Amino acid sequence: MNRRNILLLAVGFTSLCLAATALPGIGIAEDNPLIGTWKLNLEKSKYSPGPAPRSSTLNFVADGANLTNTAEGIDAEGKATKTVFAHIYDGKPHPTTGVAGGLYDSSTYTRIDAHTVNWVRSKDGKTVLTGSNALSADGKTFTVTTDGTGPNGQPIHNIAVYEKQ
Repeated sequence: MNRRNILLLAVGFTSLCLAATALPGIGIAEDNPLIGTWKLNLEKSKYSPGPAPRSSTLNFVADGANLTNTAEGIDAEGKATKTVFAHIYDGKPHPTTGVAGGLYDSSTYTRIDAHTVNWVRSKDGKTVLTGSNALSADGKTFTVTTDGTGPNGQPIHNIAVYEKQ
């Protein structure tokens, strides 16, 4: 092997190593089973006190080691909704945009295990909702459990069941 080939191999190997270490979170997020589209199954879901939305679809996309979830749907009154959640698993509040009625303005996510995340929704730093996200072992069902206080001060306990599309 001549010097030129050795140099080219060294440069190529170094570039490959740099790329692999510079982007470690991308592989993690891309392998996340949440990535993709999820549709609300109203028959399996429970909304207390209700009423339930007419429809809801979640779209998770990779954002480095984190996820961005865009939730779009039609609320019980027939109005279109679109909320964007930054799933940053550092236990700190991050802005949540497009919340109907302005009930909350930030979300905090804490990973419990590979299939479970606990979260807190806050308005001006005050907790208004708590809950969890649970991914089924087969990766086909995503359940969002919500507890807290609604816009009229009424207690909320919702279980929203989504199915992978």
